[in-house]
Formats: sequence, structure tokens, C-alpha cells
Amino acid sequence: MHQLTQKLGSGDMVIQEVPYPQVGKGMVIVKNHYSIISAGTEGSTVVAARKSLIGKAKERPQQVKQVIDTLKKQGPVQTYRAVMKKLDAYSPLGYSCAGEVIEVGEGVTEFEVGDKVACAGAGYANHAEVVAVPVNLCVKLEHEANLKDAAYNTLGAISMQGVRQADLRLGESCVVIGLGLLGHLAALILKASGVTVIGIDVSEAAVKQAVDHNVVDLGLTRNAAGVEEQILNATKGHGADAVIIAAATSSLDPINFAGAIARKKGKVVVLGAVPTGFDRDPYWYRKELELKMACSYGPGRYDLTYEEKGIDYPLPYVRWTEKRNMEAFQNLLTTKRIDIGYLTTHEFEFDKAKAAFDLVVSKSEPFTGISLKYDTSKAISKAKITTSDATKLGKVNISFIGAGSYAQGNLLPNIPEASEVTRVGVLTNTGTTSKRVAEKFKFQFCATEEADVLDENTNTVFVATRHDSHGPYVLKSLQANKHVFVEKPLCLLESELDAIIEAQSVANKAVMVGFNRRFSPLTTKLKKTVGTNPMTMIYRINAGAIPKDTWIQDAEIGGGRILGEVCHFIDYLTYLNGSLPTKVSASALPDANQLNDTLNILIQFENGSSGVIGYYANGSKAMTKEYVEVFSAGTSATLSDFKELKIYGKGKPKKTKLLNQNKGQKEMVTAFVNGLLEDGQAPISFEEIVAVTKTSFKVLESIKRGGEQVDI
Repeated sequence: MHQLTQKLGSGDMVIQEVPYPQVGKGMVIVKNHYSIISAGTEGSTVVAARKSLIGKAKERPQQVKQVIDTLKKQGPVQTYRAVMKKLDAYSPLGYSCAGEVIEVGEGVTEFEVGDKVACAGAGYANHAEVVAVPVNLCVKLEHEANLKDAAYNTLGAISMQGVRQADLRLGESCVVIGLGLLGHLAALILKASGVTVIGIDVSEAAVKQAVDHNVVDLGLTRNAAGVEEQILNATKGHGADAVIIAAATSSLDPINFAGAIARKKGKVVVLGAVPTGFDRDPYWYRKELELKMACSYGPGRYDLTYEEKGIDYPLPYVRWTEKRNMEAFQNLLTTKRIDIGYLTTHEFEFDKAKAAFDLVVSKSEPFTGISLKYDTSKAISKAKITTSDATKLGKVNISFIGAGSYAQGNLLPNIPEASEVTRVGVLTNTGTTSKRVAEKFKFQFCATEEADVLDENTNTVFVATRHDSHGPYVLKSLQANKHVFVEKPLCLLESELDAIIEAQSVANKAVMVGFNRRFSPLTTKLKKTVGTNPMTMIYRINAGAIPKDTWIQDAEIGGGRILGEVCHFIDYLTYLNGSLPTKVSASALPDANQLNDTLNILIQFENGSSGVIGYYANGSKAMTKEYVEVFSAGTSATLSDFKELKIYGKGKPKKTKLLNQNKGQKEMVTAFVNGLLEDGQAPISFEEIVAVTKTSFKVLESIKRGGEQVDI
């Protein structure tokens, strides 16, 4: 299937063939009939992409700071890879569309094949022939619905949320500042609700369009003579009950103008992208105005549980969610209480999408809404897409399932270039990522179906997906008789671990987890120095806080930071002392969100060694992130951020300092592939991997039992 993409680095826009999207749990596959171009949001994205690197940097100072921070901590190589991944990636465009359901995922009950639907969401409701959308970002339409109008779904829901935040009653008044698509739609919704609407815009054409279609009761340009007095007269001398700012500008004029025209104790709702640094006097303070933000489509937006898991908020407690806002907007269209047909001033066939965006950027002629129309008679294929002419196979034939930021920065670039190593296929959730990774790293194809990367041409699978799918993909790979490398953790459930142990015993294939730190050059030197005597070890991690709504903190998807990250450090201590963990106790600092991400862990090992892991999310980022101390038979050592190693023994301490941090990713991938080439074995024993994974589970158990020591 075909999708519109753009590279952030070059600004190149192209419609390209990408793999058919995967239908995940709680998702529907939709064949698009129409999608809408948002001149504001998408237009600014396209304009930014077409700027020089300096221009991009000026527009994104926060991202420039992140690059500088990465450079300081990880060095130029990792920083370069991270930046180029962003610049070279195929970025999908679009976030509002309508079409028909052609496939439903597991657990979906409210949709069926053939339903007409409207969809929303950046990364989901793209400009593409086929899209995969979570159920809470998709609404069912009446059979007779006009799909071109319905494709305004996202924009309508955003405007609807702005109106709801204004909380107006029948007969009250509202000024809408900015009569672009969002402001125009907000005015239509307000008018249908019995609110007196006054529209303001810097463009005479935008005001004229609103007046000509009876969208506003009064339309004025911002620079009209006596504009404030006219608004005061229209509101019987009181001022507007509410002001909705739907403009997009860096100027403070909209927020200060809103203060001037709102009545005392009125509301000002920010719907567009404007600064809010208003002047305190003479209006905002004296009128005791209320400033409110409208968060996109409404409650549920940016909530992983709502959007990705499809768990709805109970209607009696959250009357208007983002999905219910979409449904309300579509109901206005179906019942013809609002008419938006005239908003589509331009319609382009999908294969002419680039010309449509050229119009948005150049503004060579007036436009309001721009619609892309799709050829729905075209057959859609799930076949894999060839990205290389190579067909030969070697001794190690690698396919990737998942290929996100970590894989692109640390795994894929480090696969050895050898005649006996073949890069076969790539499978990811998004077709754009699959295609770009397959092309950049010279794989033979990118795919939609798991069977394509688990067939006889692949004998080694790299799993680099979100944590919740690690266990299932490792199991499927073993059952398909493949060697498997999985980015940590191995799995999130003890039942998955049991199944993996059994499957590995049957397949007798190598299983490797991405515990890279043990492969760091400084770790190699440290282990050689401390030897095999029983030792005491301290590993302190200044991990920093991660918001509770981040996917890694979600118990079902990310497993939390103990299963998702602390396993790294358990493995490291296991490797250093050379024996398996036998007992563990752990206690976590109480926190309001019960994240268990600030904790101390004490581990006992078979050879008598002991190790303490201090994993802290409550510290300062200015401090070194990872620090290790080891004490053994008269020798002590410290390792700081995998850049500096100090050995203390007889005489003067010996110091080794690297120019750049090296956590061993390259050495790890090389060791894994070379192990398969030599004898089909992984460089970490399966016994160690199982023990580390079990210990991670037992850490959670010990915390639940009040820090009690637990046998592993």
C-alpha cells in the first residue's frame, strides 16, 4: 500500500510503497476514502522540514539542547546516529481521515468489516491508502455519511473541545479569534448551540467567508476601526462571556486582545498555538479573567491507557472524552445542524498530494480545507516489499522484529559486515519504519506478516519491540527453530519465562538478551582485575524520574522500571562475580504513584559474593548516572559512567579514561553474531539469562513482602 512521507532532514516528500499495517489488539484497519490536510499543524511541519539545519535548530531549541546533552554523555558517534535517525526517517503526515473498516483486531467488538468510520490521531490517521487505528480514536458513521466531510473528524473534535472548555450557555456570547479551520469549526459549533458568535481574523478573506456562510453574527478584521467598541456594543456593553483563541502566532496580541474584549470574570480558552504571557494590567487582573487550555480532542488525549489500550472513562464521570467529542461532531454533520461542505476549497487525488502541500506552503492561492481523495477500487496487498536485489543466504541470516530508536542507534549499525552474515527481513508496527530500516541497513525486504520473517530463510531473529511483546516473540522464534536476540527484558511474566525455558530446551537454539554493559571494554578490564574471589559490589544508578504515564512505567506494556531496566544491573553484578544469584531482598522508597523506581536491592550469590543495587529516580540529572564499586581480596575499583575506571591496590591507583562513553553495544552484537558463526552459542549462557530474569521477578516479590529476603 502507498503512504505519504517526508524526511525531516531534506524535506523530501514522497508517496511510497510501504508494508500493510499490522492489526494489533484493540485496533481496526481502515481503507481511506478521504483525508484532510491541516494547513496549520502539518503546514508548519512541512515548512520546518524544508528549512536548512540551522533553520531547524532555531525552531527547535529544546531539541538542540538534548543533542548537546547527548554529545556530552555519549560522545559524537551515538549523538550522530541519534540525530541522523531523526533526520533520515520517513515521517508520516496526516491525522484526520475517513473510510471503511477492512479488518478488525483482537478484542474489537464495536466495529466490523464494512463499517464507515472517521479516524483521528497523528501516527494513526495518516495520509495513506490504509491505516491502523485504535478503537478510541475511531468512530462509526451512519451508512449515508458524507466521507469527505467526515474526514474533518480530528479538526472537528479539537474545535469541539475548545467550545466545551468555554462552557457557554444558550444566549451567551463568544468571540473566536482566528477563523482558520479550527476557529471556523468552533464558530459553527457555537452557532449551532445558540451562542452569539463574533469572529475576528487578520485576514479579510477569512472574515468574509465566515460572514457569507452565516457562521458568525458579527465578523471583524483585527485592525478594523473601533474593533473593541464594536464588540462591546454587540455584547450590550458587557464584553464577551468567553473568548476562544484559535490563532497560531508568536505574538502576544491575541491573549492581550482577549483580555480587553472579555467581560469581567469571563473565560479565555486557548485552542491555537499562542503564547500566554499576557499583561496583568489593565484587563486580566481587574476583570479576574479565567484562562483555560483546550487539550487537543479532549479527555483521553495522551493517555496511554485510553488511546492504546482502549479503556474508556465511565460516561457518568467523564461525559465528554475525545471519542465522544468526535461522535458529537459527526452527529452535527449527519443531522445537518452544521454544513462544512464549502470548507473544502481544494481536492487533490492522493497521488497529487505533494502538489497539495506545495499549495499549503506557498499560499499561491486562497484555500481553507484541502482534501485528499483515494482510489478505493485499488487492490491492497499484504505481500512483503523487496528492498534489495540480494537473495543469497549465509550461515547467520538475520531478521528484525521491531526497529525503533535503540535498534537503529545500537543494534543495526553494529551487525558485522561479513560474507556469512545476511540481512533478510524487517517487520515493525509502522510501514514507514520498516521500509526505511530495510533500505538503510540493506535488508532484502520489509514485511507485514510475521510468517515472512520467521520462514526458512531466517535463522536468527532480533526482537526490539516494546517490552510486553518480548516474551511472545522470543517464544514464537524458538518455536520456529530460530536463534533469538531480544532487547531487555526477556519477558514480563513468569509464565512466559517458563514457556521460554521449555521451548529453548526443545529447540536448543541460542537465546541472548541485550545485556550490553558486561561487554564494555572497561568492564572487561575490571573483571580481569578483581578476579574470581568472593567480592562485594555496589552499583548506584542515578536513573532520573520518568512520568507515570510513560509506556515503560505501565505494568502491562513496559513492565515498570524494575523489569524493564534494573535487570541490566542484576546481570552486571552476576557477570562480575562469576556466579548466579541465590537470594534477594529489596525495599522501595514510598511514592504517591507506587512506581517502585527508587529502591535498594541486596543480592546474595552462589560463591558468597554480595551486591547492592541502588536504583534512584529521585536525584539530580547533573550527577553521574552510573557508578560501580567493587571490593575483592585487597583490590578495590570504581567505574564511572563507563568512561573512567580506577583500580586501587598496591601503590598508586591506576586510571583508565575513555574519550567517549562505551556501554558495550557494539561488542555485544559482534560477540553474539560471532558466537553463532563459530559454534551456534550465545556469549551469555541461557542459565544466567534465566537466573537474572527470575531475580528481577523476585525483586518485585520482596518489595511486596516488605523487604523480606526471597530465594531465587
